Amino acid sequence: MINLDYTEHPVKEVRIVNDDLFELIVERNNLEFIPGDCAAIYTDTDKSRPYSISSGFNENELRFVIRMMEGGEVSPWLMSREAGDSIRITPPFGWFRPGQDIGDSPFVFLATGTGIAPFLSYMNSFKVPPVQCLYGVRKEADAIGYAELQSYCPTQLAISREETEHHKGRLTDLLNMLQLDSTTHYYCCGLESMVNEVSEWLQENGVGLMQIHREVFFHG
Repeated sequence: MINLDYTEHPVKEVRIVNDDLFELIVERNNLEFIPGDCAAIYTDTDKSRPYSISSGFNENELRFVIRMMEGGEVSPWLMSREAGDSIRITPPFGWFRPGQDIGDSPFVFLATGTGIAPFLSYMNSFKVPPVQCLYGVRKEADAIGYAELQSYCPTQLAISREETEHHKGRLTDLLNMLQLDSTTHYYCCGLESMVNEVSEWLQENGVGLMQIHREVFFHG
């Protein structure tokens, strides 16, 4: 059954980052959301996938950071959209709430790839920054929002597949840099293996499960 609970949103821009990464930018049309929310986006053949919103809640546009999956049913179609095209988006949903509902407790962001999206939404919405952000990507060109994050909070970039002036390797190589204490909350978003490894490492180092918040974007 086709979900008819959606609104139409004109495309403002598809900003191509590289061969398989892009930002989809559409008119917001008063759609309400909370940083951390996802929304399902439909193709013209009624296929849909959920994508995390990366824009701030006071902005007039919706932005999504999307990895183009070769042979996929949705992302290649979205990547080929042009300004003025209309796409259908469902009401936002989700439970991941980076930096929210924790009072004055300090917090940390850890993201790989497009898992940075909810953290960009937080950054574009709130003035209180995390105490740290660890951000892992394959190539430096993949690091959407890195310059803004670096100005917003202490941010360490890990690059796995090319030589770099940043850390060459995986985000999990940098875990010893983390602030560890009983009051800090840790928000992990991205590849399942990273989220699991970080969660295990934090628990092994005395962090309670209630302080670890997880959002898996990709399995494997």
